[in-house]
Amino acid sequence: MSELRRIFAFLGPWLRPYGRRQTAGILFGILYGLVNGLIVGAIKVVGDHLDPGTASHALLGAGLQGWLDVWIPRLGAPFDWRQGLGILLVLPLLAGVRGLFSYLSSYCISWVGENVTNDLRIAVMRKLGSLSLDYFDRAKMGDMMTRVQGDTAAIQNCLDRGVSDGIKEPFTVVFVLAGLLWADWKLTLISLLLLPLCIIPVRILGRKVRRANQGTIGQTVLQSSLLVESLGAIRVVKAFGLEETQAARFAGHSTELKRFNLKRVQARQLVNPIIEVISMLGLGTLLLYVFSQHVSAVNLVAFLFGVIAFQNSFKKIAFLHVIVKEVGVAIGRLREVLEMEPTVKEAARPVALPAFGRGLELRGVRFGYGESEILRGIDLAIPKGSRLGIAGESGSGKSTLLNLLLRFYDPTAGAVLLDGIDLREAAMADLRARIALVSQEAVLFDMTVAENIACGRPGATRADVEAAARAAYAHDFILGLPQGYETWIGERGVRLSGGQRARLAIARAFIRNAPILILDEPTAALDAEAEREVQGALEKLAENRTVICVAHRLATLRSMDRVLVLSQGQVVEEGPFDALLAQGGAFARMAAQQGIRP
Repeated sequence: MSELRRIFAFLGPWLRPYGRRQTAGILFGILYGLVNGLIVGAIKVVGDHLDPGTASHALLGAGLQGWLDVWIPRLGAPFDWRQGLGILLVLPLLAGVRGLFSYLSSYCISWVGENVTNDLRIAVMRKLGSLSLDYFDRAKMGDMMTRVQGDTAAIQNCLDRGVSDGIKEPFTVVFVLAGLLWADWKLTLISLLLLPLCIIPVRILGRKVRRANQGTIGQTVLQSSLLVESLGAIRVVKAFGLEETQAARFAGHSTELKRFNLKRVQARQLVNPIIEVISMLGLGTLLLYVFSQHVSAVNLVAFLFGVIAFQNSFKKIAFLHVIVKEVGVAIGRLREVLEMEPTVKEAARPVALPAFGRGLELRGVRFGYGESEILRGIDLAIPKGSRLGIAGESGSGKSTLLNLLLRFYDPTAGAVLLDGIDLREAAMADLRARIALVSQEAVLFDMTVAENIACGRPGATRADVEAAARAAYAHDFILGLPQGYETWIGERGVRLSGGQRARLAIARAFIRNAPILILDEPTAALDAEAEREVQGALEKLAENRTVICVAHRLATLRSMDRVLVLSQGQVVEEGPFDALLAQGGAFARMAAQQGIRP
């Protein structure tokens, strides 16, 4: 019961918007159970009319009994068309009504389940999108995929099958039990003697299913992560001949997944046989009583139908325990992610940022993960309209500095300011609307060319998209694509060359028309020819903007007003490009390694 309370405590707010349809599903489920009980009673009544030695049941009352005598014939009594029609249709009509109520109940509950699952899936996706970058630094891709798809699918299965059976079958048990007690209370009590024996194995198997389901989810996460990793890096896998290595890793996870799945199947499939064996033992006890007490065949027929209906409903109710154990794991994982809070939080009352006027500033900025400090006391002013280059060896803190400017992270000490306003006090949407990012990897989405460019400014018109493409020197090659701007470019833009992808990313930055431009090694992944194609577009994009450029290829920084050199999270040199070369310090040594000399 505690597991059920936990499930419905979680699902309650998600079910509430669909209360009317849910209530209808419950009502039809109650009516379904009621009709099952009526069928038992109908068989009993028909049997009483077929046995001339059986008296009418006292509980029916004279009026109802008289009405039944009109429509249900008695053996040996006069027979007319109404009685013929009644005996022909009474059971089919009840079966048809029962089927209708079953359909309506299942459809209403499934409708609610589909909507709740859809809402949950969207909410989990939104929550993941709202979390800070440190979560994505820790999380596995497979785990996030499993939360969005697999865990919500478990909820859907619970709502679709579990709730539907959880409504219809308990009421069926209640009403069938009432019909059986009415038909023969002694037989009913005898048949229920072994019912408690069904509960013990069901509870044990439920715990086994829960453990197996935890293992299944764990292996699914690992397998999904490996799949994303291997297929996403297929060029490297093939280049180094790692196909068999990756396949062997996948096979290991898949074998473990198979083992847990078989344990789960084993536990799930044992429920029915155990209940059936106990039920048949109860039926044997019942038959022993029937033969020893000379119970009438009429009562036995009605009773056997009721026992079979009762057994089928009880098996479904017992299986609900297994479903509850399975979904309990998924709900725990969904609650975990939905209750997460971003470490970089929006201010309760954010300050509205004015139009960019003075510049950016870092005051005593420190940043680190745990005990590992990446930036150590950075003081930096970036006036509006200036161009700042950032250089340094790998791990010196270049990318971290950009992440702080974009407020992907907050400094552990000090402050980052825009026009004198601490970024922690400003609305994130305001901040990021003032910044355009062009990164080393030209990230494109599985959409059309026009849609990819328009991502830079939602609501942009087609004219805006084409103007941005022309500014990025991308218009001509776009027109050469099969459907021009409506060409679907494939996942990660795989149908385009590196230079083409880069120019689309620059067009996206153009359409944003932000006053601050961040270039994070935008040409590092390009060959010399592609870099020449892109460099002109970057120069045009940088016009009349404040530019912060991180570059591994130091020649890219020659057009910057000044260059900041980082080493182990500290500023070790700062000045114009040529002046740093002439100093013969850290920057000059890095430049010499790339063939750049004063």
